[in-house]
Amino acid sequence: MIYTSPHPPVPIPDTSLTSFVLRQAEQHGDRVATVDVSDGRSFTYRELAAAVRSAAAGLHAHGFRKGDVLAILAPNVPDYPIAFHAAATAGGAAVLLNPLDTADDLAGRLNEAGARFLLTMPSEVARATELTTRTKVEELLVFGEADGATPFSALLVDDVPPAPPVDPAQDVVVVLHSSGSTGHPKGVLLTHRNMIANVLQISLGAPGGEDEKVLAMPPFHHAFGLIMAMNASLLQGATIVTMPRFDPEAYLKAIQDHRITRLFVVPTIAVLLAKSPLVDRYDLSSLRSIVSGGAALDPETARLCRERLGCTIAQGYGLTEALVSFMQAATPVVPASVGRSTVNIEYKIVHVTTGEELGPHQDGEILVRGPHVMKGYLGSEEATRKVLEPDGFLHTGDLGRVDDTGELFIVDRIKELIKYKGQQVSPVELEEVLMTHPKVEDAAVVGVPDEEASEVPKAFVVVKEPATPEEITAFVAERVAPYKKIRRLEFIDRIPRTPVGKIERRALRERG
Repeated sequence: MIYTSPHPPVPIPDTSLTSFVLRQAEQHGDRVATVDVSDGRSFTYRELAAAVRSAAAGLHAHGFRKGDVLAILAPNVPDYPIAFHAAATAGGAAVLLNPLDTADDLAGRLNEAGARFLLTMPSEVARATELTTRTKVEELLVFGEADGATPFSALLVDDVPPAPPVDPAQDVVVVLHSSGSTGHPKGVLLTHRNMIANVLQISLGAPGGEDEKVLAMPPFHHAFGLIMAMNASLLQGATIVTMPRFDPEAYLKAIQDHRITRLFVVPTIAVLLAKSPLVDRYDLSSLRSIVSGGAALDPETARLCRERLGCTIAQGYGLTEALVSFMQAATPVVPASVGRSTVNIEYKIVHVTTGEELGPHQDGEILVRGPHVMKGYLGSEEATRKVLEPDGFLHTGDLGRVDDTGELFIVDRIKELIKYKGQQVSPVELEEVLMTHPKVEDAAVVGVPDEEASEVPKAFVVVKEPATPEEITAFVAERVAPYKKIRRLEFIDRIPRTPVGKIERRALRERG
């Protein structure tokens, strides 16, 4: 049984992403588009659109051509949308990198994407310079100024921007990274049409009110931040208040001082808003709505947020390969559901083993289809074939069920991905690191529930000789990004495995 959206289908504009997102920039004129949370540096919509055109012309003058790739390694800053859309306007794509990732991870992604330019922050120039020696990056750019890098402001030239032809359905505009169902992170290829479709879907499913002010805490290098906090907000004429890093008191102060009306949060931040005594020190009365994503939101946490803050809170469901596919209605919210499919989306629930299509109230894998579904994985046709059916349905790797009204409920994850504070952590990657420790004979990693982080990576380890948990977790921490660190560890006599050698992760999760 194929389920369809409760909303009537809408046409997807046949244009470039930037043309679509900034189509009303001149109309918004002097309204602030982006502003830094601390120093107040800002761009109006008119200034932002002009800067995109200027930066695109500057990139072109530096040799950036259709199909080229600009890598961005930076936290959320007011200039980030300008750089992203300048690359798109110049006919290229952006590969968005996580500043918390290791140098090895970053070098691999830069080489895989074939990035010619790398844009970063002054604080990252030393690391970025080292990356240029290991990659095909030809020029290092920087927001601000730093020795050895070209200031991004130098690209803002008074010249006519390039106008290369764009095939919205085929031309890739951004490369994000996802671990997919298992294994190491893979580059997810998203076209102009994919992005336009999802920005449109979100704008219709979660429309912003007049004079909306959004606190952009979800990182722009993540699908949640890129789609919702950045591009859907720009399309709707909101003011985006950028925040480069999370600090509880600074976050609450920003809501108060900037009179924030809408928050995009991961469940960790929802817990803070629902339960922290810090909240009572700040005036959060400007808040109208909260949208939670990145991991499942506990219904009790959502209820406490509504009652405490007096605003709506709803969650959505998606994945990097299919962006935001389901959204709860602002009211009434069905507890524990992730809502209904957004416009232009079809989905079905299938039996995990047989692939048989299932009806309401039956648990199975969620498959989605629509114009927002990725083009494929970068450099991996085999991985693409495993998740994308010939008829366009994408295997999400998530187990769910549908009720009689079309509300979707996430039951479990078939895939092994761990969601730590909205970040994706691959157990396979951590297991490979663990197995390089001289005292480790066998290891398995699973996600276990955690009130603050949603899930944390827990390792089950079989050792060859005596060792301490601290010794092994420190070993891993030195070799992975901070968000991938093992937070809990238990020594066991044997890793449970199936007859074909696969780790029985469910049995390990049940041990806690």
